[in-house]
Amino acid sequence: MPALGYRLAGAFAALLIAAAPAHAFRCGTRLISRGDNADKLLHFCGAPASVQTRLAQRSYIDDFGRTYLFPGLVEDVVIEEWTYNLGPHQFMRVVRLENGLVAEIKQLGYGY
Repeated sequence: MPALGYRLAGAFAALLIAAAPAHAFRCGTRLISRGDNADKLLHFCGAPASVQTRLAQRSYIDDFGRTYLFPGLVEDVVIEEWTYNLGPHQFMRVVRLENGLVAEIKQLGYGY
């Protein structure tokens, strides 16, 4: 029975890691991180396997990161999620861009 416990613990740990946020995405020798623009991502990592785009609204945020909560003062945000499938020996990545800038990088399970 202890062997089964180790297998279950290993499977559970793998599930936790599979959806863990990553702080950077390495493409060859280059590093992509929050704040980088879409052109840099495309240049160093190439075209993604898929792209999902949507439009959202949020409270207005100025260039200094201050949020304004006045009624009716909102900004439109173009949100894109680029999925990179790096093959069966590496984890896939989802890079979320907001208005053309990298906002978040998520690590998924192994690619195919």
